[in-house]
Amino acid sequence: MNEVFGRLRALARNKSVFNGAVAAAIAVIVAALSMLAVDHVSFLTGADRFVQDWEIAFTSPPEPQDPNILIVAVDEGTMQHFPYRSPLDRGFLAQLLATLDAKHPRAIVLDYLFDQPTEPKKDEALRNVLHSMRTPLVVSYFEAGTKVSEQQTAYLNNFVPARARALANVGTDQTDTVRWIIPGGRTSSGEYLMSVPRRAAQLAGVQTPDEQVPIVWRADQGLNQPAFAQIPACIFGLPTCVLTASILPAATFRNKIVLVGSDLNLVDHHRTPFATNPGDPRGSMAGIVTFAHAIAQLLENRDPPQLSWWNNLIIALVLAFVGAALGLLDHSLWIRGGAVLGLVLALWLVGVFVLYQRLGILIALISPSIALIGSFAAVDSVTGLDARRQREFIHNTFSLYVSPSFVQQLVDDPSKLKLGGERREMTFLFTDIANFTTMSEGLDSKEVGHILNRYLDGMTGLVKKFDGTVDKFIGDSVFAIFNAPLDVEDHASKAVRCMLEMDRFTEAFRRKIHEEGVPLGETRIGVNTGVAAVGNFGSSDRFSYTASGDAVNASSRLEGLNKHFSTRLCVGHNARVLCKGVTFRPMGSVILKGKTSAVDVWEPLHDDAYGAEYLARYEAAFAAARDQAPGALEMFARLAAERPDDPMAAFYSERLREGEAGIEIKMTEK
Repeated sequence: MNEVFGRLRALARNKSVFNGAVAAAIAVIVAALSMLAVDHVSFLTGADRFVQDWEIAFTSPPEPQDPNILIVAVDEGTMQHFPYRSPLDRGFLAQLLATLDAKHPRAIVLDYLFDQPTEPKKDEALRNVLHSMRTPLVVSYFEAGTKVSEQQTAYLNNFVPARARALANVGTDQTDTVRWIIPGGRTSSGEYLMSVPRRAAQLAGVQTPDEQVPIVWRADQGLNQPAFAQIPACIFGLPTCVLTASILPAATFRNKIVLVGSDLNLVDHHRTPFATNPGDPRGSMAGIVTFAHAIAQLLENRDPPQLSWWNNLIIALVLAFVGAALGLLDHSLWIRGGAVLGLVLALWLVGVFVLYQRLGILIALISPSIALIGSFAAVDSVTGLDARRQREFIHNTFSLYVSPSFVQQLVDDPSKLKLGGERREMTFLFTDIANFTTMSEGLDSKEVGHILNRYLDGMTGLVKKFDGTVDKFIGDSVFAIFNAPLDVEDHASKAVRCMLEMDRFTEAFRRKIHEEGVPLGETRIGVNTGVAAVGNFGSSDRFSYTASGDAVNASSRLEGLNKHFSTRLCVGHNARVLCKGVTFRPMGSVILKGKTSAVDVWEPLHDDAYGAEYLARYEAAFAAARDQAPGALEMFARLAAERPDDPMAAFYSERLREGEAGIEIKMTEK
């Protein structure tokens, strides 16, 4: 044993062998973690599925039309013959099923839910057809507690023969994208029901495994060549419904599984992997068509193209070892990093255009990419100094003049140092102290600096409290961004809550400064939400992280509107719509200087600002002013008399008294 430990210590003293062993261990750990992360971290899971969906949507090889399935679609042309759209006319369905039954198809799948009565005669006619059909039949079924109540389930059980029932559930992910064929499930009575696709395949003589499997999506051959033959239930253009099936020969239906269901806009449509192509109508697919894909797959015993978890792990391991080997090399970090990126690109090109498009094998691309990059980065960090020196340089250089969150992003990704930016939705907050310049002229510069530093320190703390970033100080003004550089959930709500707390802070601060004999003015604040460019802007040797765009300018203009209304807080309509849990009242519809269209602006209110009854009367007066009703002036005058401290009541009372009308205000200055 001592000899074994001695050899291990000798190996540890050999740096190259030790580093190799560490790199191998890191590769195994990173490969396993990359697989687990893609399985359990939601955004990685979503990214992995998006990539595979993109491959399916854009690179699936076209296939000939399926010969085993025929869809009879109840489309808009069919629906125009009926006086009501839902539930579907059961007399029509009875006639359609009887006609199809006479054509001797292999089986019929009926994707409609019969959970409540309609017209008694038509209900009885359809029920009799369902119970007397000679063709094997599958009818969609839902168990109580899912999409139907117990009473609906009882009606459904009485209406649909037990032998025809099959669960209509489809396997979807958290984005409601259809992905899997579910095996089936047990009802409350203990009866096991297969899913619709499995039951249809069973009736066709095909046995299927009792497990959830991914759907194999069948790519069509192009325009007007769908993956499955489809006919309308009624011949289009006739004044009455003439069943298309009644004029077609029996050979059209013989030995085929006929699927009957709706193909209507916004009715029973499901998101599919084809949605990654915005121009592909298959991105939102009728439920009956998704069943067609699933049934066709089971009839043909087609295996899903996705590799098993273990096979993907092997690929991740191989690439993790390659990344670890690159991390051990002594070449420049740029060269090795370029090699890693080149390998990632090669992996994706081979995975998409060779393995899937040509061979029909769909490998995971996110996890092996993470394994390759993560293993390289980890080994380089553990065994080399380049990355640590670079991080130390970035941190020491930039932490003096940019926010800590942005510094961390630079440490994690130095490529962000390049000039340029991105467009994203953000919420902007802009503040200004009224008459600050005039006040400061009467004070000593040191005293001004002391007051301003105390003020800005408090304002900065509040921005950080609500996950915002202080972009810059412009004299006494503060410009803050929410949702950049890092994502901030519910950024509009946080910005408005920050605004309200700033208002409390600045009013308390102003009272304290007044006690010291300094006439500090009110702080006016504007908040706006919109899409703008954010990133590093400037010259190649001097730049700053900031936001730029019309939405940014609007936040400054909204702050300025407070002076016009004699208020302290003003919020744009976009931020108001996104903000949750805050009470607002309308201020007006304002055309900002330089703009041609009006924007609604709102005043956020502290919880103790006004009572509910007063606010209701204010909104009634505002609506009267908006509609130019004769009593608007009197309503606002009463409000102003009751609450002389209400700036909005005073504003509209004076505005209407001077002969102005409506709530639209055109600004002639910023």
